[in-house]
Amino acid sequence: MYQLGFIGCGNMGGALARAAAKTVGGKQIAVCDYDQAKAESLRKDCGATVSDIQGLAKQSKFVVLGVKPQNLQTTLQSVADILRARTDVVVITMAAGASIQSIRRYVDNPTLPVIRIMPNTPVLVEEGMLLYCCENVSKQDENAFLTAFEKAGVCDKIPEENIDAAGALSGCGPAFAYAFAKALANGATECGVPQEKSALYAAQTLLGAAKMLLNYGDPDKLIKAVCSPGGTTLAGIAALEKADMHGVAKSAVLAAYNRTLELQK
Repeated sequence: MYQLGFIGCGNMGGALARAAAKTVGGKQIAVCDYDQAKAESLRKDCGATVSDIQGLAKQSKFVVLGVKPQNLQTTLQSVADILRARTDVVVITMAAGASIQSIRRYVDNPTLPVIRIMPNTPVLVEEGMLLYCCENVSKQDENAFLTAFEKAGVCDKIPEENIDAAGALSGCGPAFAYAFAKALANGATECGVPQEKSALYAAQTLLGAAKMLLNYGDPDKLIKAVCSPGGTTLAGIAALEKADMHGVAKSAVLAAYNRTLELQK
C-alpha cells in the first residue's frame, strides 16, 4: 500500500509529489500519467513507483488527482468502481472549480472522504501556499495529509465556499508576482543596470519584502517605513498610484476568480 498515489504528474502534480517525497519518502509514492516521461522523471528524481491508474487507485491511501479540470470526470469514472469498493481511501483533488460534491458525484459515492486543495507552484521550493478543505475525513487522515505536505510550504484550512476566491490570489498570484518582478527589473535595466543583475535584485527584493510582511503585517506601515518625505521611494510610489497599480493588481485577482466561476458552469 502506498501513502500517496498521483494521477497526473504535470507541473503542479509533479511539484506536490516531489514535496511529499521529502516527508513520506519516494517509496511511499505511486505515480501515473499519460505522458510516461513525466512519471519516469519522478521515479528518477525521488524514487516513486510508476503505476497504471487502476493499480494506483487500488493501492494508494490518498489518491491525488492532478489532471486538468476538463479531464477530471472521465478520469474518476475510469476508477469509480475501485474507489467505491474501498473503505480506507481519501481522494485529494486540486482541479480549479471542482467542488467536493462534484468529485463524489463522478465516483457515485455521496460519503466519499475528499480533501480539496488549491496549491501554488512555489511548493517546489518549500514556499508554497496550500489551501485546503475537507469533508468526511477523519482527524487522523487529515493529520496524515498535513504531515505528507508539510514540506510544501504553508497549509491553511479554509471553508470550501471561500477556496475559489482565495485560490485566485494564492494559486494565480505567483504569475502576477513574476510579472511585477519583470517590470521592476526592466525599470532598472532601462536605468543602465545589467539585465541579469536587475533580475536578481528584483527577485531578492520581493523575497525580502514578503518576509517583512509575514513578520510585521501591516503593508501601509511598511510602505511608510521605506519612504522619506520628498525622497526617491515616495516618487516611485506616486508613479504607481498614478498608474493605478492597486486597481490593476486587484483586477487581476477578480479576473482570475471570475474565470474560475465560468469554469464551474
